[in-house]
Amino acid sequence: MRNKKISVGKTVKKRNPLKDWQLYLFLVIPVIYIIIFKYVPMGGLVIAFKDYKVRKGIWGSDWVGFENFVRFLSSYEFGRAVKNTLSLSIYSIVASFPFPIIFALVINSVRSEKFKKVTQTIVTMPHFISTVVLVGILFSVFHCRTGLYGNLLHTITGEYPDDLFASASNFRHFYIWSGVWQGFGWGSIIYTAALSGVDPTYHEAAQLDGASRIQRIVYVDLPAIVPTIITMLILRMGNVMSIGFEKVYLMQNSLNLSVSQTISTYVYKVGLSGGRSGDFSYATAIGLFNNVIEFFLVIIVNKISKTVSETSLW
Repeated sequence: MRNKKISVGKTVKKRNPLKDWQLYLFLVIPVIYIIIFKYVPMGGLVIAFKDYKVRKGIWGSDWVGFENFVRFLSSYEFGRAVKNTLSLSIYSIVASFPFPIIFALVINSVRSEKFKKVTQTIVTMPHFISTVVLVGILFSVFHCRTGLYGNLLHTITGEYPDDLFASASNFRHFYIWSGVWQGFGWGSIIYTAALSGVDPTYHEAAQLDGASRIQRIVYVDLPAIVPTIITMLILRMGNVMSIGFEKVYLMQNSLNLSVSQTISTYVYKVGLSGGRSGDFSYATAIGLFNNVIEFFLVIIVNKISKTVSETSLW
């Protein structure tokens, strides 16, 4: 009797997109938002290559090519703004990047669910404080005369201390560590979510082998979130040239300008702060230059990550 091979296959049915039209309806508002506020403004980038005059309009203004870019690269502010932006960004990455990871690993190992939820809620709350309020808190606490720090030292010594915000060397520390305090709880959410996907049997096997809680964190939890860590680092490096404008500008004064003048604040000053004499073409050229550098940084870091760890964005 001859054996017959019977092939068993599944009939694949094409899903009708109109059947789930309610789900696609949710995409309408985000897509419209992205088109209006992300893609449409790209047409205005041509201003960077023109001597833009409001009366003439974008297309009626004279074409100057790369003159605005050359002007920025040869200006005194170029070196200072780029140096301050990079120093703040690198300092921020070194100081703030490990804290969400460490906190997520520690809180994930806590057995009490009630304590875990309360702690996560408390450390996440500072994220929702606005930048203006955060800077106001810094001044209320550390101001040399009206703040808690100044009044406390005045009560103890009888003299007011030096103004901490007038020192250029203190600006970076205030900026970075207030950001660490405000953001590490919120930043740990993505790592906590990644840790929730770790198979509990790995921990059970490690416990049977006599692994301590710290050893399980190092050899089970940490390797599980390494791809997430690398992805977040790539995204963070892509924004290395972008320092939040609001906080820097609010903390900036004439005494710490040597370390607080970043690309974002410089763009604001030359583009908008000048009133009628605002140089829109020059400001647009600086912004475009900044974005191009960030684009290439993402590609480079992603390539390095893919070569070293086989984890990348694409």
